[in-house]
Amino acid sequence: MSVKRLFALTRAGIMESLQFRLGIFVTLFANLIYLVLVYFLWKAIYDSAGTDVVNGMTFTDTMIYLILATALFNFLEMFVVWDMSRSIQSGKIILDLLKPMNYRRYTFWSYSGSHVVQFLLTFIPTFIVVMIITHGAIHMGLNLILFILSTVLALIVNFSMEMIVATICLYTESTWGINIVKETIVLLLSGASIPLAFFPEAARKVVDYLPFRAVYDIPLTILLQKNGSTELSGLLPMLGLQVIWCLILYIAGTLFWNYSVRKITVNGG
Repeated sequence: MSVKRLFALTRAGIMESLQFRLGIFVTLFANLIYLVLVYFLWKAIYDSAGTDVVNGMTFTDTMIYLILATALFNFLEMFVVWDMSRSIQSGKIILDLLKPMNYRRYTFWSYSGSHVVQFLLTFIPTFIVVMIITHGAIHMGLNLILFILSTVLALIVNFSMEMIVATICLYTESTWGINIVKETIVLLLSGASIPLAFFPEAARKVVDYLPFRAVYDIPLTILLQKNGSTELSGLLPMLGLQVIWCLILYIAGTLFWNYSVRKITVNGG
């Protein structure tokens, strides 16, 4: 598939996302309510701790982390599992597979437009508000550049996990329960709900090497480096872990898809 066609899919996704602008504002409002609840919850935790620093993070650090994690969640969110499940149940999946393009690649780029819209209308405004409220608490430098690279890798890891779970639809036709479990595990073990710094030491050692951390915790950890000019030696291992999981999940997902698609059945045939 040519680059021109890939950008055409991105442009179509942007236009489609902008047709539902009210949905973006509803999401922002829901996030605001969520963050208010999170604020009071963690305020109570820090007040009861009797110290300004818990597990190496101040209350401000924790709130910045969780606020940006919520914005990053909106940017990375995909509905691959739901869409594929409905396509299988309706039989539309057959028409998609007959198109002269790789199905997995087409699926990834069909979501690229919504990612662009969410990044511009959700993450960047949130980032600017956080910078204003905290008087520039986030240092700007090398960490910002590496954060962008890390976010792209996080997007690939997240899509690969989505596709692996979505492929299960070829066997079950409905994966509502499986997808809910997957989303819960990802949000918990990726640091999106609770910063990984608050995990017990034994659990943290295990979670550090799982793919879930590569989705939220690593990009945010890189972004929130105290020194904007942090040496590469301290950040490369985290980026390396993301690259490794990108390769592992891509290969595993491709093999699983190529095997499973040959056994596809839809209602009526």
